[in-house]
Amino acid sequence: MVIALLLAALAVPAAPAAASELERLGPALRDAGTAAVVEVIDGDTVVLDDGREVRFVGIQAPKLPLGRPGFEEWPLAPEARAEVAGMIAGEAVAVRPGATERDRHGRVLAHLFRLRDGLWVQGAMLRRGLARVYTFPDNRLLAEEMLAAEAEARRAVRGIWALDWYAVRDAERLAQRRGPVPDGFFLVRGTVRDVARVRGTTYLNFGPDWRTDFTVSIDSRARRLFEDAGVDLEALEGREVLARGWIRSRNGPMIEATHPEQLQTDPALVRARKED
Repeated sequence: MVIALLLAALAVPAAPAAASELERLGPALRDAGTAAVVEVIDGDTVVLDDGREVRFVGIQAPKLPLGRPGFEEWPLAPEARAEVAGMIAGEAVAVRPGATERDRHGRVLAHLFRLRDGLWVQGAMLRRGLARVYTFPDNRLLAEEMLAAEAEARRAVRGIWALDWYAVRDAERLAQRRGPVPDGFFLVRGTVRDVARVRGTTYLNFGPDWRTDFTVSIDSRARRLFEDAGVDLEALEGREVLARGWIRSRNGPMIEATHPEQLQTDPALVRARKED
């Protein structure tokens, strides 16, 4: 009887191992081979042993000066670089380019996966709070997964999200600021007061006075991308929105949204924590 039970147990197939991130996410991306990481430049750029310099597509890590005159190091930039080094320096990685494969500097724009276990580098940096989602109209692959990973770190107040320097700005307070409009890449949260369309450009106004309040502008080309994604811009009136992008001074602080991933309306992404 005991032998029979042992044989029956052995006949039961083992539960399949959970699929790695490379196995889950890789099929959606083009395969550009594998290589070893021989140099870590900063928190979102590495050099491979085949000579390719890879910029991690879809994220922005805190920036180091890297010899740029007058450039001030961003908080946690050395830590971000060290994290990448600890994760993949000397490791073999799978290279999966974005929709647009190279930037104007000739760097490969790609998602990287650690070959030995399939770890997705972008996801790891976002979950550890050492990067922000930073997509472009021509490079939006895996944006949904990246936004979820970023929200996880915000919820845990991890890494950059524990610092005021990177804090999500409040649209109303941003409009009431004293001094010049902040110049930089920010996440801004607020409620859309009204939506206006003027000569082909759509404006999301977050206050009663469009001349001074925070605004998101969307030109006609970008609007088509929003429509293709099923986003009804006019329906955003009265909704709380999390916008991300470079703030410029144009009748108050403004972000020019070029693609849908710059605006989140899902409460789980808009307010990652109840305290937000």
